[in-house]
Amino acid sequence: MMEETRRGSSSCPDIGKMIPWNAFDNWVHAICVVTFDLELGQAMETVLPSPSRLADQERSSVCYLAFPDSNSGCMGDTQFHFRLMRAECDGGLSAAQTRYNSECPPSLQIESAFLYGFAYFRQVKDRSLRRGYFQKSVVLLTRYPFVNLFSKVVGLLAPEYFDGDGDALAAACADIDRWPDPVPGQTLGLLVRGHLFQVRLPAQQDRMLTCAPLPASPARRPAAASTLVASVHEPDLFSALQPLLAHAQLLWELVITAEPLVVMATTPAVCSHVVQALVSLVWPLRYCGDYRPFFTIHDTDFKDLTQLGGSQAPPPVILGVTNPFFAKTLQQWPHILRIGGPAGGRLAGTTQKNKIRKGGSLKTVDSKPGLYTQYKPFLQRDKTIQGKLQRGQATERPQEAQSALLRRYLLELTQSFVLPLERYIATLMPLQRSISPYKAAPVMRPFNPDDFCQRLGDSGPQLTTGIKGDWVGLYRRFFRSTNFSHWFNERHDDISRKLQALHLEALSDADVLTWVKDKQEVEVVDLVLRLRRKLADADTDRLPVHASTLAKLRLQLRDVTRSLPEDVRAVLKQPS
Repeated sequence: MMEETRRGSSSCPDIGKMIPWNAFDNWVHAICVVTFDLELGQAMETVLPSPSRLADQERSSVCYLAFPDSNSGCMGDTQFHFRLMRAECDGGLSAAQTRYNSECPPSLQIESAFLYGFAYFRQVKDRSLRRGYFQKSVVLLTRYPFVNLFSKVVGLLAPEYFDGDGDALAAACADIDRWPDPVPGQTLGLLVRGHLFQVRLPAQQDRMLTCAPLPASPARRPAAASTLVASVHEPDLFSALQPLLAHAQLLWELVITAEPLVVMATTPAVCSHVVQALVSLVWPLRYCGDYRPFFTIHDTDFKDLTQLGGSQAPPPVILGVTNPFFAKTLQQWPHILRIGGPAGGRLAGTTQKNKIRKGGSLKTVDSKPGLYTQYKPFLQRDKTIQGKLQRGQATERPQEAQSALLRRYLLELTQSFVLPLERYIATLMPLQRSISPYKAAPVMRPFNPDDFCQRLGDSGPQLTTGIKGDWVGLYRRFFRSTNFSHWFNERHDDISRKLQALHLEALSDADVLTWVKDKQEVEVVDLVLRLRRKLADADTDRLPVHASTLAKLRLQLRDVTRSLPEDVRAVLKQPS
């Protein structure tokens, strides 16, 4: 190893052999150390549990994403995060992860195609090194978008490692290997390096406008230090959007309709924070476009996302970039958000300075901060929230309270937007009395955008939000987005499972033996096969069916099978 890697050297592999690695995967994919090699550039120094955790392409991507762009000039310690496209999607989830995915909100589900990386980068002058600088990054890779939790975890581990504790990372891995399963709705104590993080993972059944309370004291014995993580995933909206609070509603429109958007900032800490905040604007609706909190010219998707044909529209993606090269490469993108550098811990600039500027005018690397777009909002600006936040600043309201106020406003706006869709979906459900045990399970009627839009006058969001504007036009744009496609497919699948469950209940309560008495043998065999398929579907699809219903169905299957001649029963017993 070259001299650049002397500080923070590790005996991690030796300790790593003593770790069972039984539950580590339930939370963390890998912990890496990326250093600067004079001959190779950014190079992977350590991967725990083992280098095999990452494919060659993934190792290369992590190396580039672990360091700020050379122009950033980030001295000292810098924290940021990124979202990495996996080279190979193994698709396999552990039992704990499978349970988590079935019980958590859709926006927080594990996506097999992506990993989240949480980087802690240190760059300091060091005359003992040939380059004159110590440059190294500790990166925690995970499948979970828990930005607050894992930023705090890597913020605890990396300084210990950099300051000379070479075994800190392996010891942390041993702690993580003992963490409880990630169960939504439960409050968990996560002990790492003598520090206890108290967290509660959101669950599907949570009420969106109120947070479930965390216990006043941890369920386990307190550690030497303890941190209450109020939210594992929610970024600080107020600090992220402070320069553009006047345009928060417009940004919400861009995100909910999955418009392509570039965030240009001076550091990866700023751009990753802003991109994550944008994605969260439409919570609890899942943002289904691609998003990269920190994106570099070395990314394997660079050509696909940036080098487009003359008439080819950018894909639905939100990119966070810091390299001035992107100011020229992406200047034709329809929406560009230019953010100033950090000042006093907040983003530089004010609402007045960060105006909406005409799209296509971002020509130079020193363009003024602002939102560059030709987008015409469908909704009239609601000045209520802006006034409340301004009064909060005047009265020195805490930043956490300001962020909570902004988040509640956007949450209520999103819920008001989704509510008419949910009500319309309910009208597409067939009546329960139309479900016959002797016919195929009913299906949901098709979604008709025109029919939906005609109903908005009586039940649209303008009634709950008080915001006027072209709500019909906004919905029609939403219908063309990936956000709607994913939302509708999820709701369609949910309703289909519910209808299947209702059909099973009808079958379990039916007098099937009386029905088969005057039926031909082929019809009875068909019923037996359908009952078998439905019981199998109930097991594999996790249909919302009570155990007593399934027990009655198995009795129905047994009785109907016994009504058939013995030779037919023998054929049915044979494997298909």
